Amino acid sequence: MKVMKRERSPWPVYFIALVWIFATFAVGIHTIWGYLAAAIVSAAAYFIGRAIFPDRQVETEVPDPEPANPELAALKKDRDRDVGEIRRLNDNIEDEEISAHLDHIEQVTGKIYDYVLEHPEKKTLVHRFLDYYLPTTIKLLNQYDRMDSLGLAGDNVNAAKEKIGSMLATVSVAFDKQLDSLFQDDYMDVSAEITVLEQMMAQEGLTGGGMQ
Repeated sequence: MKVMKRERSPWPVYFIALVWIFATFAVGIHTIWGYLAAAIVSAAAYFIGRAIFPDRQVETEVPDPEPANPELAALKKDRDRDVGEIRRLNDNIEDEEISAHLDHIEQVTGKIYDYVLEHPEKKTLVHRFLDYYLPTTIKLLNQYDRMDSLGLAGDNVNAAKEKIGSMLATVSVAFDKQLDSLFQDDYMDVSAEITVLEQMMAQEGLTGGGMQ
């Protein structure tokens, strides 16, 4: 999760340090009035430094808060594990075409998990995705990664790697459809509201032929 945090520049503090260094070694501080003068000048230097180098807002990545619901907390851990494993495999596998598919699969997988975390009642719609489609895809990718990293060769190995690589296009499409299916109720609600809105405006003569 990304949040905006205020970041202070260190330069105002450096200005104070420069004032005291100058006062101590170049001018010399021997009286209480000298200390007071240096303190006043250093305070002025600090505010001048704040004016020249003001605070700035910086976007920072922080961990998502843990859900209070134990079931959702477990689902969040599953998301972090699965998305992290897909990213690790993507880093290991050098084939550019496979890497492009894995980029997409990682993004869609994260979106599916995030949607279910926000709408826990929709979890039943993705149980097969979570229990079979996703873990099986990760399992096959691990097999590809092992064969690739060991430098194995041969007709069977090459055929297996080719079959796994070609299946990723199908997986990408299937994952897209899984994500889209989660928004079916939202689409129906939007369609119903638009229909009611259009009918009410038509009854009031606000559409088509103008005011009646």
